[in-house]
Amino acid sequence: RQLQTPNMDAASALPAVAASLAGATGAYMLYSKRRGLDRDASGGTGASFDGQLAAGVNMLANKDSVLRRDQVAGSMGAYADLFEGKTGKHSGNGLEGDGAVTTQASIDKRREGYRTMVNNFYDLVTDFYEYGWCQSFHFAPRYKGETFLESIKRAEYYLCSRLNMKPGVKALDVGCGVGGPMRNMAVFSGATIEGITINEYQVKVGNKYCEQQGLKATAHLTRGDFQNLPGFQADEKHKLWEGIDYRGQDWTARFDVAYEIEATCHSPDKVRCFSEVARCLKKGGLFAGYEWVVLPERGYDAKNARHVAIKEGIEIGNGLPTLATPADVVAALEAAGFEVLEHGDANANAHAPTEIPWYDTLDGKMSLSGFRMTRLGRACTHAMVSSLEFLRVAPKGTSHVSAMLNATAIDLVEGGKDEIFTPSYFFLARKK
Repeated sequence: RQLQTPNMDAASALPAVAASLAGATGAYMLYSKRRGLDRDASGGTGASFDGQLAAGVNMLANKDSVLRRDQVAGSMGAYADLFEGKTGKHSGNGLEGDGAVTTQASIDKRREGYRTMVNNFYDLVTDFYEYGWCQSFHFAPRYKGETFLESIKRAEYYLCSRLNMKPGVKALDVGCGVGGPMRNMAVFSGATIEGITINEYQVKVGNKYCEQQGLKATAHLTRGDFQNLPGFQADEKHKLWEGIDYRGQDWTARFDVAYEIEATCHSPDKVRCFSEVARCLKKGGLFAGYEWVVLPERGYDAKNARHVAIKEGIEIGNGLPTLATPADVVAALEAAGFEVLEHGDANANAHAPTEIPWYDTLDGKMSLSGFRMTRLGRACTHAMVSSLEFLRVAPKGTSHVSAMLNATAIDLVEGGKDEIFTPSYFFLARKK
């Protein structure tokens, strides 16, 4: 049963609740460090992130992290500089829609530093994502009567069906995160899947989950750059980023199919990214995905200050150089050597009476199982994080990360309500 967001009287009590929660969490942290908590891939979300109190502790202090406590604030500061210092702001609070983040100079700065931007972003937010969203970091169309996690898995299985994934098929997951979709799709289809992500932390955690689920032979994560996949030809423009070592691997024509789920929106050059995917596919191989785009055909207006503020708020809170349009995505696929077979917004009917809008979970309605994703749940999490940072239990800079994610959630909802943005622009293409 869906519950409405509590009124302002309840919300006004939030600081006291958060303070109590912070005190309890501090005590629990001392206990948990002695007892030891390990990640567990069962059920689609880690056991160390199960339960509000235990989850908060393990999100803020887990032994898998590759980012030292004293690096969090600096990493967040470097990330904020790429967005003109506007992290933590949204279209209703501090983003005026003046286009500061949309200038060509600002976009070029993020394109040039995209690897640092994306890597810092996921160092900072991976645990927050898993804490609130489980291990599949994406949205999905959702029908009434369908739970959030059911809709997430259905979107993943849809890709399996369109790509004809089955035992014996080798698939490439482009921008795989911690591998939640990969593991679901490997179990569902029987295909063998190799994922690539630039983030060392995600590789470390994701491969641990794959092994725990008995999928070591069929699901694996590699640290790398989807702009320069294994076997790429290095030159002055295309070089491997520091810390990445493919150890002589060459993925040219290795895969039967490839997919991306809300990942290549991070790419600074989609033609280059899609060209690398094409190189790694066999001739005639299929490539499918869900892309984040603004929707001019549905009313997005680059001259509308509110629209620009929403767009920038989404970019700031999600590590994006700039949001593309559907036409941009199709043109990039074609320029990369693909024949585009099908494309369209999977959320086109999000406001139909038979569907639950993709952004609904972020918009204040909640179920007990999905509390952390709601507006109130995010506010509780932010209050807890801020209190723990003040008490020096959480690393300095953690509350800035939380504020940024809260702000972008508001703009995601606004973009969805106005139908000027979708995170699920579906495409299916074939390598020529």
